[in-house]
Amino acid sequence: MAILRHFEYDDAVTLQKLSYTDMSLKEIQSMICDWNKCEYKGKYFEMLAVIHDGGIVGEISLYEKSDTVISIGIRVFPAYQRQGFGKKALYMALEIAKNKGYKIVSQQVRRDNVPSIALHQSLGFETDGCEYINQKGNEVIIFLKALY
Repeated sequence: MAILRHFEYDDAVTLQKLSYTDMSLKEIQSMICDWNKCEYKGKYFEMLAVIHDGGIVGEISLYEKSDTVISIGIRVFPAYQRQGFGKKALYMALEIAKNKGYKIVSQQVRRDNVPSIALHQSLGFETDGCEYINQKGNEVIIFLKALY
């Protein structure tokens, strides 16, 4: 079973090992401090740790696009992928977004990220099937989900 929680300073060591290998512990702790402000560029933003059996298996972010639209980014660290943590974490993040009053989730998923496409489809996200080029130059598919 997975849970979501805010990152803590002590998580910096784990994050450095699992993901942020080119950053110092001090830099990661500063990043955690910024995440825990729950705001980015004047909009709601929250970065949460995905926890299983007391350890961090991934991270998930919620970012306000407008008063009614939010984007959710999920990343499960490689050693923990394909174990259902992404689906459970995304489901919990959808509940957070819904409880905060957001009406629509808008996601960009890289065209070559087949597992993420399947994950979004399994949770009822819809797409127009068109491919787009995002700001980073990646081919992406836009997925939408209404929060009822």
